[in-house]
Amino acid sequence: MRFEVVASDGAARCGRLTTAHGVVETPVFMPVGTRGAVRSLAPDDLRAAGAQLVLANTYHLFLRPGHELIRTLGGLHRFMGWDGALLTDSGGFQVWSLSKLRRIAEDGVEFRSPVDGSTHFLSPELVVEVQLALGADIIHPLDECLAYPATHEAAARSLELTLRWAARSKAAHGGAPGPALFGIVQGGTHEDLRRRAVSATVALEFDGYAIGGMAVGEPKPAMYDLTALVAGLLPAGQPRYLMGVGKPEDLVHAVARGVDMFDCVLPTRNARNGQCFTWDGPVTLKQARYARDGLPLDPECACYACRSFSRAYLRHLFMSDELLAYRLLSLHNVHFFLRLVREMRAAIAERAFDSFQARFFARYAVSSVDVSRE
Repeated sequence: MRFEVVASDGAARCGRLTTAHGVVETPVFMPVGTRGAVRSLAPDDLRAAGAQLVLANTYHLFLRPGHELIRTLGGLHRFMGWDGALLTDSGGFQVWSLSKLRRIAEDGVEFRSPVDGSTHFLSPELVVEVQLALGADIIHPLDECLAYPATHEAAARSLELTLRWAARSKAAHGGAPGPALFGIVQGGTHEDLRRRAVSATVALEFDGYAIGGMAVGEPKPAMYDLTALVAGLLPAGQPRYLMGVGKPEDLVHAVARGVDMFDCVLPTRNARNGQCFTWDGPVTLKQARYARDGLPLDPECACYACRSFSRAYLRHLFMSDELLAYRLLSLHNVHFFLRLVREMRAAIAERAFDSFQARFFARYAVSSVDVSRE
């Protein structure tokens, strides 16, 4: 993997990430294919929307169908029919968020599967082994993600464990040609711990760096401030990935603070709840005011859903539980997020990112308040 910054405007930057499965232009948004598929969308949908990099989840694929089966069938790219770049996360967040019964110790984490209740164990070494079997272009070490709020003592203890696991993961990876290994910067909402995390993680010399433990309940100003702090301390010549974030406004704020990469389930999850993202803010189709609305979902969008159907028809599909609704709304939302990062790249290249931000927030903030009441 190679990365170069090709333009910058203040802290915002656009870059070029070269992988074995193609070039990725940053800032980039990764649609989330948790189990090897982006919900309701096929690989050709993703390609048509302009996706360059897709995220798959180590935890879920480890549980089902299993990394050895995927390796036997030629790796995850072939298994899921995606020829672009792939990133896999560490599984640490899922262990924290999905498993009520888990035991975290020095050697790794034991947890009960949400699939069938069976008990499993993941060590830092096994997490790397699983991701190597999957064949992703970018992989991550096992880390511990803490809930918010966490005391300084608890966050410090967790950070030191994550750093020891990071060193073990780096050794297991071995630095051989193949997937890039990103380090994960934890530390909770404590500035001194985040500084410690950056220093110690960078000292291990990873190929890129992820900012973990954000968007877990902390106030937005804290998330933005800590993102700016960490991004500003990370090496300028390597990619920076803000894990699990986020909402369109979060992406714009984070790019302004120097972040290059994002993933989030919102485009497809919110689509399954009847909510779509537009340049004027989210539209919630279950509202009765859209029952006779003959306008496109977003008149400025060129996706298939917006070119072909009215809000009234899309609402009808959703209210009728028609499966087509989930595909069309997901397709639109993925298009919106990918267009958002594409326009941010163009604004940075033209050194006009401040103007882009001002235009975006002047429009987008208008209806986001309305949606928060849903």
